[in-house]
Amino acid sequence: MNMLRRRACAALACAVLAPAFAKDTKEAAFRTIGWDALLPKDWDPWADFQGAGVDLRSLSDDDPRAAAALQRLRKVWDEAPLVAALDGAAIRIPGYVVPLETTAQGLRELLLVPHFGACIHTPPPPANQIVHVRLDKPHKSLGTMDTVWISGRLQLVRASTVHGVSGYALVGQRVERYAAPAR
Repeated sequence: MNMLRRRACAALACAVLAPAFAKDTKEAAFRTIGWDALLPKDWDPWADFQGAGVDLRSLSDDDPRAAAALQRLRKVWDEAPLVAALDGAAIRIPGYVVPLETTAQGLRELLLVPHFGACIHTPPPPANQIVHVRLDKPHKSLGTMDTVWISGRLQLVRASTVHGVSGYALVGQRVERYAAPAR
């Protein structure tokens, strides 16, 4: 009788505790990264503009040289190199929300960007600093420039949207309001 009771208790403990352990293991599987991790170590986003012979800061917005420089910047940044080692990585990354698709159920698709105002103002960041996120479950309470942590599997997929070109894609499995990591 004692043996049956122990087995029943063990089975009950497994049934109750297994989901909690699975959740902890699943969450621990996401590696927290920062935006610098998405940049190849040897890439300089301004390299193509060094020695251009024109001080871009001195040009007015209606100067044709400014328009040409912006067009060139967009091409270089839209083709920004990606970090191949991150393809398929389970990550957790903080950022700002730029909504792309909202349904009656909530936000389904967004761009995640590293700083406030990115993709809302011109020019958007380089493609390796924009993550195109499709949420596995719609989220009702997210708005433009909300700060969040998003966890999911990262892929190297370039996509063009109305707000800019993203170099990475992520299926968002978990969305949390941003809280600074404990130090």
